[in-house]
Amino acid sequence: MTKTLLKPLLVLVGLIAGPTPAAPRIAIPAFELNDITSLPNTPQEKQRTASMAPLLIAALSRDGAYLGERVADAALTSANAGFGYLFHHPDLAADLGKAQGADWIVVAQHSKPSFLVSYLWAYLVDTRNRQILARYDIELKGNHSSVTEHAIAALARKIKQSLAGPSSAPVSFSATR
Repeated sequence: MTKTLLKPLLVLVGLIAGPTPAAPRIAIPAFELNDITSLPNTPQEKQRTASMAPLLIAALSRDGAYLGERVADAALTSANAGFGYLFHHPDLAADLGKAQGADWIVVAQHSKPSFLVSYLWAYLVDTRNRQILARYDIELKGNHSSVTEHAIAALARKIKQSLAGPSSAPVSFSATR
């Protein structure tokens, strides 16, 4: 008897509660490397920069509040006319994010002017109005994986703060180890 009452009750609760809203989606294309050191674009630095987008996707998606999604290489290549193009044209980056079904897109560059210091520059762009919601500048001192992980975690926190409300203004800070 309990089974016969429990099944309709669960269906009723499901109907009343309705569908659960999906987590807002954030598209994350590969970060660009702007290595202007005397020995640019080493395999290690390319690998480090390539790890940044997956780390950000994981950090944004960890608590389930947001769904970070990788932008497919083919879609990125199709939308990107060259180095820095989407970074300097956030409206077109927004179109790429919207085509991916995302609410926001993060376009970022990893700029490396020296062997000791590099910078993450990122824009959070609203795909609906094609406007930059926030800009982030994060300094990385050192090139160890822990420095990179710390900087990406800080970037994810700042993105979440920006999306939480207008009282959270983006700030620049250093990621050191």
